[in-house]
Amino acid sequence: MSLLSVRGIVKRYGGLTAVDGASFDIDAGELVGLIGPNGSGKTTLLNILSGLAEPDGGEILLDGAPCHGLKPEQLAHRGVMRMFQLTRVFRRMNVIDNLLVAGRALGLDGAEALNRADTLIEELRLDAVRALDAGQLSGGQMKLLEFGVCFMVPPRIALLDEPFAAVHPTMKEIMGGFIRSRHEQGQTFILVSHDMPVIVELCPRAVCMNAGKVIIDAPTRTVLSNADVIEAYLGGQAA
Repeated sequence: MSLLSVRGIVKRYGGLTAVDGASFDIDAGELVGLIGPNGSGKTTLLNILSGLAEPDGGEILLDGAPCHGLKPEQLAHRGVMRMFQLTRVFRRMNVIDNLLVAGRALGLDGAEALNRADTLIEELRLDAVRALDAGQLSGGQMKLLEFGVCFMVPPRIALLDEPFAAVHPTMKEIMGGFIRSRHEQGQTFILVSHDMPVIVELCPRAVCMNAGKVIIDAPTRTVLSNADVIEAYLGGQAA
């Protein structure tokens, strides 16, 4: 049984069909890129997956049980977390305390929370700023801290919406390394990104949408060499 099943999802806004019968499965431990041109429906679909919007048709199954229509907090409780949506970073609290507060809120005891926080600070290369208030961090460092907050208790499925946008290349490299490492440990991700080199590097599989429909679901390099994808998304040039 797939961890997540998307079955014929439809979403309409007035006369516009933003998502038109999208279907695919995600198995536990997969890292899947969700790509497509602007207006293709991928952000709307991610909103539905994360509980920010309800579908007008179709269903979403988590471990075989319907989960469409649940609120973001309910989905988070079941292990579906959209990064940068439910993460809580306190700007006047330092980095280590942000992680400890998140850990305790998620039920970790003091020693376990501190151990996980120290591990994440090392993984995310935040050692030099661990005592700084979050408000003093750069935009990229803030995103790294948000990764840390989310992964104090790792979600079953992490939904990443353009995590690399407007991020310094050094921070981008750290984020990519963290995602790759966690994927190797069995973490499940759905990654939305317009950065095709990142998609190729990180995602063994990609789902491409256009005009609300899934036009191909295949190994990433197969997707990016597909004629329909090249025409719809890459402007006639293969990546």
